[in-house]
Amino acid sequence: MPTLLSGVKPTNVLTLGNLLGAINNWVALQAQYDCIFLVVDLHAITVAHNPTQLREHTYRVAANYIAAGIDPARAILCCQSHVPQHAELAWVLTCASYMGELNRMTQYKDKSATAGANIPVGLFTYPALMAADILLYRTNLVPVGADQKQHLELARDLAIRMNNRYGTDLFVVPEGFIPPVGARIMSLSDPTAKMSKSDDDPQGTISLTDSDDVIRRKVKRAVTDSGTEITYDETKPGVRNLINIQAAITGRPPVEIVNTYAGKQYGPLKLDTAELIVSAVAPIRERTEQWLRDRTELDRVLQQGAARARAIAQSTLDRVYAAIGFVPRQGTAHGSAG
Repeated sequence: MPTLLSGVKPTNVLTLGNLLGAINNWVALQAQYDCIFLVVDLHAITVAHNPTQLREHTYRVAANYIAAGIDPARAILCCQSHVPQHAELAWVLTCASYMGELNRMTQYKDKSATAGANIPVGLFTYPALMAADILLYRTNLVPVGADQKQHLELARDLAIRMNNRYGTDLFVVPEGFIPPVGARIMSLSDPTAKMSKSDDDPQGTISLTDSDDVIRRKVKRAVTDSGTEITYDETKPGVRNLINIQAAITGRPPVEIVNTYAGKQYGPLKLDTAELIVSAVAPIRERTEQWLRDRTELDRVLQQGAARARAIAQSTLDRVYAAIGFVPRQGTAHGSAG
C-alpha cells in the first residue's frame, strides 16, 4: 500500500482541533495506507522549552494517538528522536537547501518576529528536518493543513533536486492530502483564527484533558455572531465553526445540520455542539489516562514502533549516503547501493 506519514509536535496538550482536523482522519486512513505517525519531539526544541513538560507532553501525545484509535500493530507509532536517521538526513537536506527558499517560509517569518534578538537557527532550518521526516520513509501522502503547504512544497522540491542532482531515484516525491471535513477547526473565542494548542486564551480551545463540565462551559461562552438565524455563511464565522465541529464529529453535511435548526436560535446549537464534543473527547481522555498510568507498556509500544521505523529509515539513508559519495559504514549495505 502507499505510505502515509504525519505527526504532531508535543509542545502542549492536544486540542479538539488536533483530534478532528488530524487524528480522527489518521484513524480512518490506517486501513488504506502503510501509516507512520510520529510524535515530532525534535521539532519541539526549536525554541526554548521546559524538559520536564516536553517529556510529559510527548508521552501524552503518544497516549492520545492510541486512545483515539491508532493501532500500533498496524501503523508505526514512535517518537521522532528515537529514529536518529531523521537528524542525519536533515543535515544532508539542509546542505541541499537554499537560503532564499528557507527565508521565504511564512512560519519562520512569523515565529522569528516574536523570538527577539536571538533567533534560534533551528527556526530557520527546521523545514529541512520536516522534509527529512517525509522523505526518509519514501512517503506518498502527507495529510497537511493550509499552514504547512509551504513545507510540503519544500520537501517536494528537495526530492526532485536530489533525484536530478545524483542521477538516481533516491526519493519519492510526496503529495499533499487535505481531508474534506474537519481540516480546520477554529478558536471558540476568535472564530477567524485556527484553534491552537499554543493559544494564550484557554477559552478558545477545547483541550483533550478538559472535563465534561469545562467543555460545556467553554462552548456556552463561544463567540457567535450578530443576529439569531443559524446559517452556514462566511459572514457568520462563529456559527459556521460550531456547525463544522458537528459535521466533523457526526459526518453529516453542514447543510443538513443547519436544517435541523430552522426557526431556532444559538442556544440549542451551542448545547448540542457541547454534548457532541463531550461524547467525542470523554472516552479519549479516559483511555489516555489509562495509558499514562502504565508508562512501561507505553514505552514498549514506542520502542517497537521506533525499531520498525529505523529499519525503513536506514534503508533510505544508505541509498542517500551511497549516492552522495560517503564511504560506507562497517555493517551497512550502502556500499553496494551506488
